[in-house]
Amino acid sequence: MNGERDALLREARDLRGQQRVADALATLARLEALHPRFSRLFQERGHCHVLLRDGPAAIDALREAVRLNPTLPASWDMLERLHRLRGDAAQADAAGRQLAMLKQLPAEIVVANSLHADGDLAPAEDILRDYLREDAGNVGALRLLARIRADRDDLDEAEALLSVVLTRAPDYDAARFDYAMVLLRGQKPAPARREVERLLERDPQNRDYLKQYGAACIALGDHEPVVDLYARLLADQPPFGEEVADLRLWRANALKVTGRRAEAIADYRASLAARPDNGVAWFSLANLKTYRFSDDDVARLRAALARPGLQDMDRVYLSFALGKALEDLGDYQASWEQYARGNAARRALGRWRPEVAEACAERLMSVFTAEVFAERAGWGATDPAPIFILGLPRSGSTLFEQILASHSRVEGTQELTQIGRYAGELCGLDPDCGLPLEPEALLRLTATEARDLGQRFLAETQIYRRLGRPVFIDKMPNNFWHIGLIQLILPRATIIDARREPMACGFSNLKQLFGGTHQEFTYGEGDMARYYRVYLDLMRHWDRVLPGRALRVSYEEVVDDLDGGVRRMLAHCGLPFEPACLAFHQTRRSIRTPSSEQVRQPIGREGLTQWRRYAPWLAPLRDALGDAATGYRD
Repeated sequence: MNGERDALLREARDLRGQQRVADALATLARLEALHPRFSRLFQERGHCHVLLRDGPAAIDALREAVRLNPTLPASWDMLERLHRLRGDAAQADAAGRQLAMLKQLPAEIVVANSLHADGDLAPAEDILRDYLREDAGNVGALRLLARIRADRDDLDEAEALLSVVLTRAPDYDAARFDYAMVLLRGQKPAPARREVERLLERDPQNRDYLKQYGAACIALGDHEPVVDLYARLLADQPPFGEEVADLRLWRANALKVTGRRAEAIADYRASLAARPDNGVAWFSLANLKTYRFSDDDVARLRAALARPGLQDMDRVYLSFALGKALEDLGDYQASWEQYARGNAARRALGRWRPEVAEACAERLMSVFTAEVFAERAGWGATDPAPIFILGLPRSGSTLFEQILASHSRVEGTQELTQIGRYAGELCGLDPDCGLPLEPEALLRLTATEARDLGQRFLAETQIYRRLGRPVFIDKMPNNFWHIGLIQLILPRATIIDARREPMACGFSNLKQLFGGTHQEFTYGEGDMARYYRVYLDLMRHWDRVLPGRALRVSYEEVVDDLDGGVRRMLAHCGLPFEPACLAFHQTRRSIRTPSSEQVRQPIGREGLTQWRRYAPWLAPLRDALGDAATGYRD
């Protein structure tokens, strides 16, 4: 992609050199359509307008160049000269100061910064590593290298580099801010929040620090404080613009999670008022599940989807939102067309490979035999506090969590990431699918290491347990891959397998847009069916080698017999029956999953048959499921 980009830039430069400025500008327009954030195209456009003696146009182009990439000496040099020609001494002096600052820096760092700003990560890294061989203590170079490694998804090295920087320069606030962001991306929200708190002690009004603090709170499941924090950031702001649209959206999400539905809708609407084509806000309204779009909303959604130059993810968000709006209107064919378009667009952006999941399941089944667990009996931390609710997304797990979290001895947390992270540390993870690469590595754990890892899980999840209850829930659905690891490190934990009829489960996933990258099997009927079959195979294996370890709970059976389903789950958890579990919809707590609004209502039967309205278009799913369509009950 960058080869084509750079070729177009060279073409424009050559045309300018031939005095064919109009042709050069036309080439730059083509380049902008493909790479709208490429700073050097705007710098080249500035050169062209200088040749045309169009000072204002040259200044506009160069300002955009340095906005995207502040480390362009040639742009600052031209801006200084153009402002002086126009008699604007203040702007000329400001550009001159920026140019002087860049000239004081080592040339290698300036070039690496410039390359990094344009997304040229590999050459920027090569330049920095060569420079650091001569000047290993340069904290600016180390910080930039850390940013590049983070951009290349090597969060461990980025974290290590920034730790070195802060040891050498504790007051380097920009590096500490980067460190907090890397920790948060690495699913370490508690230390990330502590780093931002240190920054806020020095600069309590810094908007970037406050936003990062809010993001860390949300990652920790601490949503109440961010409602007021975002309101504070919105104070005295105009009701439009990118920042306001984002803040309104984030505040609405926090309000939704805490059950303040009407206020959430008002903020989603305010986000759309600030940015009418905000695909995330439109989808977030749809994702309330209980929200109904008006005819005017449908018209606006259609208009937004028809807008030229729409970004890929905005198209995905808008397609899913319009699919939900048309579903509510009863136009199921048009609704499915939108869901299908959204899925196709999202699948094209992903890297899911079903054969990786199938191979991983086969490897897990060959590694974890009954003999392996018998030889390791008594290993791990003996605390019985965790309850793991696992299975497929959209299988009823949020309902089961809400039921159990209504018990006086149980605390619902969220979809915790620790178990998957430990699997990655021990086995490595496939970069596309996030599944264990070498599950046999778990067999190299010693008894002491297994116990320590179980204790680590209990310690790291303590921050999510704010009510002080003796039992807590981790409802990460993907943990069904890791039952072997859970058995080794937490042998007394409770496991509940949330299972839903495959056509209903498959359809519910196909009309759901997920955050993150590890649910990408949900964006195609074939991928969804193959994943469901892998899940069944792996759960059958766990049932064979760990008989009785996981309680299978059918979503349909709980809907048909709530009392019986509740009592089964409580008995499996070793908990006495409490009537509050039957009135689960009255329990006030933060819920982050797409089912948050649904489980705040009494149980209904809508989810059992909803897929049948789409039966004419779900034949590929049904065919790909094969015998799993009935065998899921086995």
